[in-house]
Amino acid sequence: MFQSHLGEFAALGTAFCWTITALSFESAGKKVGSLAVNYIRLIIGFLFLSSFTLIFRGKLLPTDATTTNWNWLLLSGLVGFTLGDLFLFQAFVIIGARISMLIMALVPPVTAVIGWLFLGENLTGLEILAMLITIGGISLVILERGETRRQVQFSHPLSGILFAFGGTLGQAIGLIFSKYGMGEYSPFAATQIRIIAGISGFTILFFFMRRWGKVFAALKNRAAMSRITVGSFFGPFLGVSLSLLAVQNTLTGIASTIMAIVPILIIPPAVFIFKEKLNLKEVVGALIAVAGVTIYFIH
Repeated sequence: MFQSHLGEFAALGTAFCWTITALSFESAGKKVGSLAVNYIRLIIGFLFLSSFTLIFRGKLLPTDATTTNWNWLLLSGLVGFTLGDLFLFQAFVIIGARISMLIMALVPPVTAVIGWLFLGENLTGLEILAMLITIGGISLVILERGETRRQVQFSHPLSGILFAFGGTLGQAIGLIFSKYGMGEYSPFAATQIRIIAGISGFTILFFFMRRWGKVFAALKNRAAMSRITVGSFFGPFLGVSLSLLAVQNTLTGIASTIMAIVPILIIPPAVFIFKEKLNLKEVVGALIAVAGVTIYFIH
């Protein structure tokens, strides 16, 4: 059973990893800024990955990747790590990891539509229903009634919501590029290539923005660095690698939908560890948003 559903189990493992990494990076980002966290976590994640591939593949770097692997995975890294995570990490700072990851549950419908358009993946009516349910749950959380009954407004800062949507689009497109470029290649080595692209993108960005001072300041902040290290292990190293293993072994729409249960997994630690206050509407919305995940398991 495990082997036949390897992609689904890998996606489930990804969800647990991303719950830990989201909370870790939110905390670190509020201490030293999202840009510094983005850059440092990619460096640490790359060191974790390189050690792993050296031990289990006998290769420190992905030197056995084909030109096709390199081209598409580099593009995936630029879109997913540099652009997508640039937006997502800023959303962590503005609206928090819990609401940001709830909005990221929109990755499945976006990914599935792109997969249908470019990879020829089919979607059943039940899977489309699951996606609509997810969208409904997210809308319940981020929208609220305005001064009049007919007026609807955002319940959280619009800038943070837009940043989270930007992260959603980057994640979805990055997954598609990853699946197209990875083929049967090692997910861990493929993640190395994606991180190389992410590091390169942020290096160029930092030179233009002249933000190196913030990176060096962050390296001296022990509390932030401990959180970045934990987040790097469960994010760029384990979480992203499991996500590639997932899309390699099941449909991208199904994999990304299972990964979308993070909004539920993140509620207990957000409340009991970080002392966040949430209302009934947010809990119900999160439950509705991930109801589509259950549909995938029972259909």
